[in-house]
Amino acid sequence: MVPILHNKFLIIIILLILGILSSFSLPPYNFFFINLFVIPFFFYILVKHLNQNLLNNFLIGWVYGFGYFLSNLYWISNSLRFDENFDNLIIFSIIIIPFFLSLFYGLFTTLLKFFNIKMDLSSILIFSLLISIFEYLRGTIFGGFPWNLISFSLIEFTSILQLLSLIGTYSFNLLTITFYCLPIIIFFKISNATKFSIIFISTLFLFVISYYGDNRIKKIEQSDKKLFSPPIKLVSPRINIERFFIDEPIESRLDELLDISYPLSQDYLLVFPEGVINIGELNIFHNNLNTISYKITNNTKIILGITLDDGEKIYNSLALFNKDFILEDNYNKNKLVPFGEYLPFEKLLSNFGLKKITQGYRSFSSSDVRNIVNVNSISFLPLICYEIIFSGQLNINKKDYDFILNISEDGWFGNSIGPIQHFSHSIFRSIEEGKDVLRVANNGITAHVSLTGKVDKKLNTTEKGSIEINSISMTNPTFFNIFGNKIFFFLVFIYISLISLLKFLYEKKLFVHK
Repeated sequence: MVPILHNKFLIIIILLILGILSSFSLPPYNFFFINLFVIPFFFYILVKHLNQNLLNNFLIGWVYGFGYFLSNLYWISNSLRFDENFDNLIIFSIIIIPFFLSLFYGLFTTLLKFFNIKMDLSSILIFSLLISIFEYLRGTIFGGFPWNLISFSLIEFTSILQLLSLIGTYSFNLLTITFYCLPIIIFFKISNATKFSIIFISTLFLFVISYYGDNRIKKIEQSDKKLFSPPIKLVSPRINIERFFIDEPIESRLDELLDISYPLSQDYLLVFPEGVINIGELNIFHNNLNTISYKITNNTKIILGITLDDGEKIYNSLALFNKDFILEDNYNKNKLVPFGEYLPFEKLLSNFGLKKITQGYRSFSSSDVRNIVNVNSISFLPLICYEIIFSGQLNINKKDYDFILNISEDGWFGNSIGPIQHFSHSIFRSIEEGKDVLRVANNGITAHVSLTGKVDKKLNTTEKGSIEINSISMTNPTFFNIFGNKIFFFLVFIYISLISLLKFLYEKKLFVHK
């Protein structure tokens, strides 16, 4: 192995392959065990090859990150195929997005050099701490894009995931990276007794977490439920996204939505996905309501994802209507997708013929208000599309509510792994916030996710239909819900303290290597 690692070209190829392999630990593949080999190998390469050449150090992390993001985010380019103006950018987008996201890994390995890591326990903690900090930065700065954090590889371990209710995703990510690094201690020049002790303590920690998780799940499942009246019906129509680019009567789309919602013999809160119609179409339609409204009862309420235009700005909105399609309440999206919903540096880039990917040339505007929406005795926190991916940034006002409602249009992802990755965030948010998540997606996964992260009811991306929900779980706010991402910084402090302690023990020869 040593001669191979002296060949710079082979190192680049190995790093690229390691990044690609690591991506298969994520949904929908979930081969988590891959990281038990990949991440220790990545750590070993860093120990052997970080040097005084900063560019070299940067490229080690960047190449690994490029392989990682290239293989798990290639599907984003699918969103460009709906507009011929973007045909020439499809191949470019496959490369450019991983290129920029990999910068965080490059900066991580550049900075890592200054800590003089070696084959010892403190270096594992430094490695895990720094990479998790840069993952946090990736998820928060410049709008943030916390997609496919390494911790999502453990999504099938529901008991362990309950730790999210205490510490949140970024802290969980730090612990996950540390756990994946541990196999490298086999090659450390320390006593077998020390190796055994580290493995034993780590295994015991996992058992404690699992025990806590199993008990939390059992307690919640045995607790009382809140009954809904009227019940909620989540409707997944699987309307082809290309239909929104043609001139089609709104009646046909609404008819289709209501037909999928049958039976409608009682009052419901009907929830339809994002982007089905816009407010302009509804204004025209008001003259011909009888053909639709007679199909639903007088007290039925309807939630739609629509485009709202106030004359100056346009918003991607979640809107609440009565049976006559009169607007009663709405929420305007806070977190917009760069290039998807708005064009950064629009005045400059529009001169080159560029526009946002979604229909129309005007960029959406973002709102800075996210109020709880109330419908009769029901209250929910509204989220549109990828707003669900932001850990610790949902209920900023700390108001109480019954559940999280997330509406989405996943048709932009095509028949790819994108919709499954997107849905995975609903599981993490439900546990963090201690609230059930009701998710309605057109061409994506529609589901009721319990606050334990278990999927109670589900329609896959290939299924058209509706889910009726009569009750949700009830619980007190989680520890993470109260303190948010402050917990991550507290855990960072603990890691720094442990690193300092180990350094002290090394210097005093109280923790020696062979």
